[in-house]
Amino acid sequence: MIGRPGFIRPVLAALCGLFVLAAPRRAMACPVCFGQSDAPLALAMNQGIFFMLVVVVCMLGAFAAFFVRLARRQRMFADETHARSDYAKDTQEGIV
Repeated sequence: MIGRPGFIRPVLAALCGLFVLAAPRRAMACPVCFGQSDAPLALAMNQGIFFMLVVVVCMLGAFAAFFVRLARRQRMFADETHARSDYAKDTQEGIV
């Protein structure tokens, strides 16, 4: 019976189901679900959510700053290259 293929998966599913049913009701939900929104666990969860939001905003800001920096450097390099080519033209023509 154990050697048959496909035996392990239903047994594991049944064991997981028994563990879920055997858990006390209090372990199945957070304090917010029970209506205790001022409990320490709920406050910690709210602080964790706020912290993750701050991290995401900081990372998006860093990406935006990086691309702004790249655009400025590209513009500066293009202006410098243009100025060099103008100077080279002027020196070849004998203006400078």
